[in-house]
Amino acid sequence: MAEPFVGGEYVEVTGMGRMSVVDPASGEEVDTVPLCGDEEVDRAVESAREALAGWQGMPASRRGEILAEAARAVMERRGELAPLLTAEQGKPLREARIEIRRFVLTLEHYAGLAKNIRGGYVPDLDEGAYGMILRRPLGVVGAIVPWNFPTTLLGNKLGPALITGNAVVAKPAETTPLTTLRIAGIMHEAGLPAGVFNVVTGDGPTTGQALAEHPLVRKVAFTGSTPVGRKLAALAAGELKRATLELGGSDPMIVCDDADLDRAASAASVGRFFNCGQACLAVKRLYVFESVAEELVEKLVGKVKKLRVGPGTEEGVMIGPLHTPRQRELVEGQVEDAVSSGAKVLAGGKRPDGREKGNFYEPTLLLEPSHDSRVATEEVFGPALPIWKVSDLDEAIERANSSVYGLGSSVWTRDLDRATEAAERIEAGYTWINSPQIVYDELPFGGWKQSGYGKEHGIEALEYYTETKSVVVRRSS
Repeated sequence: MAEPFVGGEYVEVTGMGRMSVVDPASGEEVDTVPLCGDEEVDRAVESAREALAGWQGMPASRRGEILAEAARAVMERRGELAPLLTAEQGKPLREARIEIRRFVLTLEHYAGLAKNIRGGYVPDLDEGAYGMILRRPLGVVGAIVPWNFPTTLLGNKLGPALITGNAVVAKPAETTPLTTLRIAGIMHEAGLPAGVFNVVTGDGPTTGQALAEHPLVRKVAFTGSTPVGRKLAALAAGELKRATLELGGSDPMIVCDDADLDRAASAASVGRFFNCGQACLAVKRLYVFESVAEELVEKLVGKVKKLRVGPGTEEGVMIGPLHTPRQRELVEGQVEDAVSSGAKVLAGGKRPDGREKGNFYEPTLLLEPSHDSRVATEEVFGPALPIWKVSDLDEAIERANSSVYGLGSSVWTRDLDRATEAAERIEAGYTWINSPQIVYDELPFGGWKQSGYGKEHGIEALEYYTETKSVVVRRSS
C-alpha cells in the first residue's frame, strides 16, 4: 500500500479510508492510497513551512545543484518508474519513458537557471538615495496535478518553485499518485532536504480543497480542466493567494494551400493522438484550405489507420486506453453528437474489436461536423479530431478564434506574411509555425481566455513563484 510522503518519509495514514489506483488497460487494481483530509494536509504544509528557513537561506546556486542531483537520480530510475506510470495512467511504455525524461529535463533546465535569479538596482532616486528591487520566495506552494501527464506537469511547477526557495506540497490526481510518490522518495534520497517536497494523496473535493484553502499556502499552481480551475481560483481569491492556472484547450491547426502536406499530416496525427488524445495542449480542431483538403485528409487517414491500439505494455502499441470509463463515454458522446450534426466518419468512431477489457477507443477522424457541435465547442479530451474545409486564411483564423479556449495553435504555410499574420491574430498562448507541438522549457507557456492565466516554462515562470520588494537606501552623509 502506498502512503503520502511528508517530511522526508512515507507516513502511514488511517481514518479516512483508501482509494484504489486502477490500470486503465485491464481494470485491475494496481495499489491503494489514503484519502488525506485536513489533518494530513496540515501535517504536510507544516512540514513544508518548517523546511523553508533552511532552504531559503541556502544560496540559489546550491539549490540548483541539489535539484540537478535529484533529477539525475530520477533519470537513473527511469526503468523502474516508466512501467509504474504505464500501470496507473495507461500510456504506452515508450510514452512513459518520454514523460519521465521530460520531467528530468525540466528540472535540469531550472537547476541551470538558479544562478540567474536577480533583483534590480535603480540609481539616483533622489539626492543621496538609490533603490534596490529584492526578489523573495512566496513560501509554501500547493501544486495540484492532473492524471494525463502526472510527472511532466509536476515538473513544470516543482522546478521553478524549488530554485526560487519555496517548499512544495503536491497533490497528484487520485488516479495517478504512484509515480509521483516514488519520485519524491528518490529525490529525497538524492539530497533534497526533508520537507522541501511533500506529496499528499486524495481527491479534489477533499484533499485538493484542503490544500488550496490552507492559510499557510501562499500559491496554488494547478493544471486541469477549466471548471475545476474556476473553483480553485475562487478558493485562492478568498485569501488572495497567488494562482497559476493552466486549463483546458481546443487548439486549432490551420493548413494553408502552400503547406508541406506530408509534414502537416504527421503533425496532425501526432498532435491529436499522442497520449490517446488526452492533453490540454493538443491539435483538437483542423482547418484545411479547400484546394488541398482532399489530399491532406487522404494522407492523414492513412497515418491514423496505422495506429495500433492496445495495452501500453504490448510491443508496438501506439495508443493506449483512455484513462477511465467515464472519459471514454464522454468522447463517445461527443463523436455521436458530431455524426448527428452531419459529420462523416473517416476513421475509427468505435471501440476496437477484441478489446473487451480496458477503456479503448479507436483514433477517430470526423469530416465537417457542424460548427456548433460538441467537438467544435467543447474540449475533446480523447482520440477524436474534427476537420473542416475553409476558403482562406481569414476564415480559418475566424474559426480558430471562435472557441472560448486559447491555449495552443499551429499554422502550416510557406508564406512568411501568412505565418506572421496568423501568429499575430490567433488568440492563443502558443503558436507553432510549420512545427509539431513541442513545448520548450526556454519559452513561457500559458493560456488566454478560459485556458487560464499565469506562465509556466521560461525564465518568466520564476516571476510567478516570487515576490518583489522595493528598498530605498539613503546615504547617511
